[in-house]
Amino acid sequence: MIANFLIGLREGLEAVLIVVLLLAYLRKTNRQHLVPRIMVGVAVAVVVSLAFGALLTFGPRGLTFEAQEAIGGSLSIIAVGFVTWMIFWMARTSRSLASNLHHQVDAAADGSAWVLVVVAALSVGREGLETALFIWAAARATGETWQPIVGAAAGLVIAVVVGTLIHRGALRVNLSVFFTWTAAALIIVAAGVLAYGIHDLQEARFLPGLNNLAFDVSASIPPSSWYGTLLKGIFNFSPATTWLQAIAWVAYVVPVSFLYVRGLRGRSRSTGSVKTAAHA
Repeated sequence: MIANFLIGLREGLEAVLIVVLLLAYLRKTNRQHLVPRIMVGVAVAVVVSLAFGALLTFGPRGLTFEAQEAIGGSLSIIAVGFVTWMIFWMARTSRSLASNLHHQVDAAADGSAWVLVVVAALSVGREGLETALFIWAAARATGETWQPIVGAAAGLVIAVVVGTLIHRGALRVNLSVFFTWTAAALIIVAAGVLAYGIHDLQEARFLPGLNNLAFDVSASIPPSSWYGTLLKGIFNFSPATTWLQAIAWVAYVVPVSFLYVRGLRGRSRSTGSVKTAAHA
């Protein structure tokens, strides 16, 4: 539940900030009459994201167990790919996001009425589809039912409230720090989803090694215990983990964390050089 809250909060805040940037630019350029087009685009993105989530939830039912596990495992791995791309994309383009959106608004404002609707729908919809897929995959990994939905919904609600307060100038948030730490946490969450996706593919008999366990600490950390449930809900930790799952977890966390930290250091050095040049 906590992991899904984090996903909902981060992804929701990204989507809300895009809307805030679009609305602020329209207000700054005296184009308030275009605001309804932005709202229509946002509404379309929300409906499509909810429909996608419903399709993921109810679509595989009625299939054989192996088919369900194969679909679930494949989509979990795809979800990890999307969230990894999102982490690095946001870190790389966060500084130019506003200017890119402004250029898109300028181009859309000179076109037909539907162009700006499409801009808003695509900008927000990308985040919505990624959120739906990753929350669905995380919910499968924890084996819970309504708890992930509640956690994600709470995160989305808080994101909307924070975005509204930022838009009205009533709240200032260090978004750089927020996205830096949540990205680091999501790397661990994504690794757990990846490991569970591997397990699904093993149960579908698509991958070998289902009975070859790297460790089994079920006696020390019972899955039904409160701490077992907590570890499962936050980190997707499985007390009985196969060798392939363990290898996949390490093979994901180590290089992704290294590249992410290296990217952060590179941007810090770049910022320091710019500031030094500005004062020179």
